[in-house]
Amino acid sequence: MHLVCPHCNAINRVPDSRLTDHPVCGRCGADVAPAKPVPLNDSTLARYLEKTDAPVLVDFWADWCGPCKMYGPQFESLAANRREIRFAKVDSDASPHASMRFGVRSIPTTILFQGGREVGRVSGALSAAQLNQWLDGQLNKG
Repeated sequence: MHLVCPHCNAINRVPDSRLTDHPVCGRCGADVAPAKPVPLNDSTLARYLEKTDAPVLVDFWADWCGPCKMYGPQFESLAANRREIRFAKVDSDASPHASMRFGVRSIPTTILFQGGREVGRVSGALSAAQLNQWLDGQLNKG
């Protein structure tokens, strides 16, 4: 599986069986499969989505948003339990181009990507259990 390093944008090849072993980037030594969401922005999101083989779940949020603050810990707790999925966060205020590119009109908005393409989206704050159920439904389509 190819994973993009969220720190230096290098593409790393990691065996599926090693995702929970904290694989590190061959270029910068950072964890390429952390058990928590990685921050992405206008300049890093596209490459991360296009070059990461694993499904990527992105939370579009903003610091001033009350529901986003309630949702953040739920999103993070699911990231620790679903290691086969890459979790990322995009601050909509700091990354307006990413938000515009994906048509994010309200926050929090969570979008699931596979192979760089959007395969599902949900808006609003969910519990970890609700998000997990939604995620399973999206991954089991087709």
